[in-house]
Amino acid sequence: MLVSVPATSANLGPGFDTLGLAVDLRNEIIINSSKFLSVSTHGEGADNPKIKKNSLFLSIFNDNYRRLTKREDNFRFEFHNRIPISRGLGSSSAVIVAALSAAYTMADKKYNKREILNQALRYEHHPDNITPAVMGGFNVACVEGDRIYSKKRRMPEYLKAVVVVPNRTISTARSRTVLPKMYRKEETVYSLSRSSYMTALFMSESWDLLRIASKDKLHQARRMKMIPELFDVQKLALKNGALMSTLSGSGSTFFNLVYDKDADKMANALQSRFPQFRVFTLDLDNTGVITKN
Repeated sequence: MLVSVPATSANLGPGFDTLGLAVDLRNEIIINSSKFLSVSTHGEGADNPKIKKNSLFLSIFNDNYRRLTKREDNFRFEFHNRIPISRGLGSSSAVIVAALSAAYTMADKKYNKREILNQALRYEHHPDNITPAVMGGFNVACVEGDRIYSKKRRMPEYLKAVVVVPNRTISTARSRTVLPKMYRKEETVYSLSRSSYMTALFMSESWDLLRIASKDKLHQARRMKMIPELFDVQKLALKNGALMSTLSGSGSTFFNLVYDKDADKMANALQSRFPQFRVFTLDLDNTGVITKN
């Protein structure tokens, strides 16, 4: 079987831990029955001993396959990783969603995406990355008890994502240490109002107002200070047609939404100014996780 999961960009500025969308940059895992366990890794992380073992994927897959079948079987896993690791593009969520979807498929158990999403909450307690990884599109999500409640909006083909991937990481755990334990009421209201407004704009496809809605006072600037060049990335992207320019997840990647006619110009400007960073022009993904036998 093959399981394919898209990269995701979470938060989208003010939507801290609640908003996210999927982009068409996919990790793929090919799984076959085998007499013994076999793992091969290609692409992102292939030269990293910890990533090469794919221990998170194997742990989640084996636990759930055992739970569903009451058996312990061996498989050959071939990982083709395209999502940059520890860069704020949902690489960990992609692993979780892929492992769960693969376990259900290999166990020959019928399931729906909502079931996979709620199972993923056991491993990732914030819904902003796992929801678009499962569902595709733009998603607003919240957690109640042990369930994720979410709404999806399909993204139009005339929009592109231009993502800037720095040559340095910002771990989610570390980036949360720079955030205050308490916020002023004015900061909270500022970001809450823009998160709500952004959701309305995505649902109504009012893209030209996203520049206002994507502003934030909870986390972005504090995290961006860890890699100061990100302020220049954002400024240059907005100057070259970005509808919105936001820190992707906890960083270090920057996500830019743009009309397709402006995508090449923006990507070229960003790559020219920041040759040490990687710049990808991507379609937006409306499908989410895919499994094929």
